[in-house]
Order: sequence, then structure tokens, then C-alpha cells
Amino acid sequence: MSDVSDEGRLIAGRYRLTEQIGRGGMGTVWLAADEMLNRRVALKRLHEDSRFADDELALMYERTRREAQSAARIAHPNVVVVHDVVEDDGLPCIVMEYVPSTTLGALLKSGGTVSPEEAARVGRGMVGALRAAHEAGVLHRDVKPGNVLLTEGGRVVLTDFGIATATGTTTLTRTGEIVGSIDYMAPERIQGDTPGPASDLWALGATLYQAVEGRPPFRRLTPVETAYSIVTAPVEPMKLAGPLEPLITALLAKDPAERPSAEETELALRGVTADTEPRAWTASAPMSIPGPDPDRTGGTRRRTGTGKAAPVKPRRGRLTVLWSAVAVVLIAGGTAGGVYYVNSSGADSTANAGPASTPATTYAPSPVPDGYHLVTEKALGIAFPVPDGWTLNKRTSGAVVYIDETRLASVTVGIVDPAGDTLAHFKDIEANTKLNYPGGKYRKLYMQRTTYRGQKGAIWEFTFQGRARVFHAINLGFGQEGGREYDIYVSAPEKQWDTYRPVFDRVREGFRTTP
Repeated sequence: MSDVSDEGRLIAGRYRLTEQIGRGGMGTVWLAADEMLNRRVALKRLHEDSRFADDELALMYERTRREAQSAARIAHPNVVVVHDVVEDDGLPCIVMEYVPSTTLGALLKSGGTVSPEEAARVGRGMVGALRAAHEAGVLHRDVKPGNVLLTEGGRVVLTDFGIATATGTTTLTRTGEIVGSIDYMAPERIQGDTPGPASDLWALGATLYQAVEGRPPFRRLTPVETAYSIVTAPVEPMKLAGPLEPLITALLAKDPAERPSAEETELALRGVTADTEPRAWTASAPMSIPGPDPDRTGGTRRRTGTGKAAPVKPRRGRLTVLWSAVAVVLIAGGTAGGVYYVNSSGADSTANAGPASTPATTYAPSPVPDGYHLVTEKALGIAFPVPDGWTLNKRTSGAVVYIDETRLASVTVGIVDPAGDTLAHFKDIEANTKLNYPGGKYRKLYMQRTTYRGQKGAIWEFTFQGRARVFHAINLGFGQEGGREYDIYVSAPEKQWDTYRPVFDRVREGFRTTP
């Protein structure tokens, strides 16, 4: 199967591939039409990869089937619904609920953060999914920002149970192999112990830490150094976590028995979204699932407040694992195919509504970061940060353009007055772009509705072939109906996109209107 060329292909006589929406090291995710039930679905299909031996491919295929079987055991609004599992040319395909969304990982890319209250809201959805999974006898084992889907309506969905383990099944890892993402892997897993529900909760803590601080809690230059820090180093002090700090600290305890349970975690998260004071909790034994008892200490420890635990000393030889075998599992429905999500109002969806109402979120532009300066366009009624050294290139009645020293990267901020449907506006622009860049010179990465500071909008990311090089671009449009639409557009050479991509984030975060 050759990815993009397979658009329109029928799988299992039922699922018509319509658009590739995600791709990872193990497989590709397609938006597909279920022609039997007339609905849109996401179809995840593994790659054929000559780099792997037959037994390794068989292992990956079995993991994919396990993903479907594990996720199908869980019925919860915060877990992706698995509809079907089929084969195509001998390759397993999982047919899932299609969730138009981005991932938390995309939101946090390049050091982005969310408020403690928004992180708590997302965490509540995640822990709800984990509670349902643990009660069904399933451990996720790869909880991380990239596996958390965020929808425009505020729904939080945990996905990708591809390396999950369930009661009564045999392990799918070889001796010395660790499967998962190292930044979110609990100390006991790195040391070779059998993971339990507390291991998923440690990964939840690491995810929440990154959400508010902008980086994983123990990341170092290499995977081995990261693993060593996870097992031995204390968590770095938090600067932005606010009322979440006690809970995150407790979840990142080295000893699984010292971590709060899923129920206690959910209670603490509700406390953050309901008021500004962090709640204390009393730890009970970690939640257990059928099978071996994950709390192997044989007792229950009680703890209140932050509950910082002493580091567990690593056992000799446990860190000499085969790091080349550490697998990063495909993000189902995410990667570059997702929409760039900007904070919604923070209100829970109906499925997640609890007894406490969530206060309305207020929005304020971020301070101008180091290396940037604020430019004010009085005629347009806007101000935004641009990198030092970038200069004014063009100013019109509806837009302003700043460029860097190479004159190859630019940021454009424009207005449309009155505002219409932003997504429709982008589609009109795209139609002209396709005419100007024919023959495959234009490639859409994604285009989707989103929200920005409580306003409806759309996000569009794409590449296009210039005269001498390929360029990468991203465009965020937003506005109040009947008012103005604002558009923030950044483009730069594709080969340097990772360098220039943070410019978009800083402009978006610091954008403001002026009197």
C-alpha cells in the first residue's frame, strides 16, 4: 500500500479511504467512509517495512490486533471507540471512531504550555479513561501528550492502546526490550519491574508536568540519561504549575506505592478546576486489576500534602537495556494530520460534566519573550511580537508583513472585515493556491476548524514548491461573527521549519488588539 496513491481505495469491501490524516513509524491513519453505515471513521493500517524481520513484523501486527481488542473492552466517553478490525493484503487495520481533533502533543510542540486549570480539565478526561481501562483489566503503557486527542468541543480522548496489556494475555516484548516513550515511562518499568495502574498514573503526572511547564520532567540529551534521571533524580521544581504542583509531585513519586490512586487523582483535579486551592488527599493502596498485585510492598502507606518520596536506588545492571529497541507507537489520528488546537473555553463536554461547574476562562496575551520585540500596527488595531532582527517588508490596508534577514521566512498578520466562515475563507484561498502551484507543488497537511481564545476559527498547514526550494506554512484565522477576522500566517523554508515554527507560536501567544 503506497499511502497517498491509495486515496479512494476500498478496504475489506466496506471502508473507502478518503484522506491520509496521520503517519508514524508503525503505520498510517486514514479518514475513511464506512459505506455500509454511511459514517466517517478512522482506519489505522500498519506499514510493510523491509527493515524488520518476519518475526518482528508478526509481533507488530499482533500488537495492532491487541490494540483493537484492548480498546474494545473499554466503554467510556474519554476512550476512542473501536468499531472493527480487518485485514488488507495480510496487514491488520483497526477501524475506529473518527475524532476531529489535535493532540495535546501538537499543542505543546516547541515548548507550548496551557494554564493549570486547562491542564486539570484535560487531566480529568485522561484519568477518567484510565479508570475505565484499569477497571476493564487493561493497562495503557504509553500515556503521553501525543496520545491525548482534544476536540473543538472540549472532549478529551485517550487513544492508542497499541502496547496495552490485558489480563490473561501474554507479553509482547522480548527480554531486554522496553516498549513505550521514554519521557513518560515510570521508574519501575525502566528497572524491569512489572507495571501496574500506578505506572499509567506516573505517565499522567509526566504529561501534566509538560502541559504546564513546557517540557517533560526528566528529559536529558540522550535516552539513557533520561532513563537514569527518571529512576534517580528528583523532579525539577515547577514554576507554572500553581495549584497542580502537589498532585504532579505525588504522581511522579519513584515508588508506585507513594502515588495517589486514580480516584484520588480525579478528586484532586476537580479541586483545581473548581477552586484555586490545591487539595490534600490520603493515599490508599493503588487500584489493582485482576492478575498479579501491582503493589508488591505488601502494605498500604498513608500520605497527605505533596508527599514527596525518596528516590528509589536503581539496581545494578537494570539500565543496560537495548535502547535501540524502545518503540514509539503510532499516534492514532494525530501527528501532522491533526488540527492545531488552541485553548477552548475550558468547559467540560456533557460526557465529562461533574458536579462542580468550570469557571469561564479569561485570556491575556503572553509577555513578549526574550529575543522578540512588540510591533504595533495602529491602522490595523493590532500588536504582536516578532523576532529581533526581523524587519517590516510590506504594509497594506489589510495586512502587514515582517521578514527575517534571509528574506525567506516571513510572518503576515491580516484582517478580514467583516468576518465570515474562516474555514470557508481558507478553502477559497486553497483553491487559488492549487491553481498557482499545480502538479503536486502544493500539499495540504491539514485544514480544520479550531478555537482561539474562545473564538471560532480555523487552522491550515501546508507546503508548496517555490522556485528554488520547498516552503512550509501555517495559517491561523479567528474572529467573532459579525466582527473582524484576524489571520496569523508564517512561512519559511521546509528544511528549516523546526527552527522557524516557534515563531508562529510566539506571535500567536503574544497577539493582541489595540484601541
